[in-house]
Amino acid sequence: MDIAALSTVMKQAQVNQQASLSVMKSAMSTAETNALGLLKMMQDSTQQQVAHPFLGKQVDFKA
Repeated sequence: MDIAALSTVMKQAQVNQQASLSVMKSAMSTAETNALGLLKMMQDSTQQQVAHPFLGKQVDFKA
């Protein structure tokens, strides 16, 4: 393999690695955003339970 071909292959590998890294960073950012949203939703749920401790604990039904 000559030097020009080797240089081309190395450059393609570098571009491929940069693209993969960019996609991974985007996926990590999305996962972080989703996790923060889930934590906020869980905290809001806990606060609602504290404000109304008996709400949703019993079900009235007739057969």
